[in-house]
Amino acid sequence: MAQIIRFDDGFKEYQINNSGVLRLNPSDPNLYQRFFDAQNKLLEIEKELVTQGEQLQPLPENATLEQKMKAGEANIRLMTEADRKAKEVLAWVFPGNDFDVLLGGANTMAVGMNGERVITNLLNALVPIVEEGVQTYTNAKVNQAVAQAGVNRAQRRAKKHKKGGHR
Repeated sequence: MAQIIRFDDGFKEYQINNSGVLRLNPSDPNLYQRFFDAQNKLLEIEKELVTQGEQLQPLPENATLEQKMKAGEANIRLMTEADRKAKEVLAWVFPGNDFDVLLGGANTMAVGMNGERVITNLLNALVPIVEEGVQTYTNAKVNQAVAQAGVNRAQRRAKKHKKGGHR
């Protein structure tokens, strides 16, 4: 049986609505970079969805039920494909999380009650968490640099004192 090594990896868990728990390390600079790189990738997915939607045949005013059904199916296929791509991006940003579960099966391109896409609402909710995490990382790096500067200064003083340079 394998032994378990446990250590503080900085991961935190966030309940997403009533659907699931998102696990991430908000102070991970790699997460921060992926999070902001994802913004452009997700915009491209949305632009592609809009472009493909515009290329669909418009329904005539007197469209039959069959025509309406086919048009609806085409729109759903586009939204489903955009959702798949968006969830791939989210899984890349936040590895180890299942966004179908976290979003309760909702399509990321669906619109919330506020008129924004589900994915926009999710990212807007995550921005403060990621920004706070980056601040934590930055503060830790600054503190580390200050501590290292103190060690370097002490080492220089010790060398100087050894050489008789200290009076």
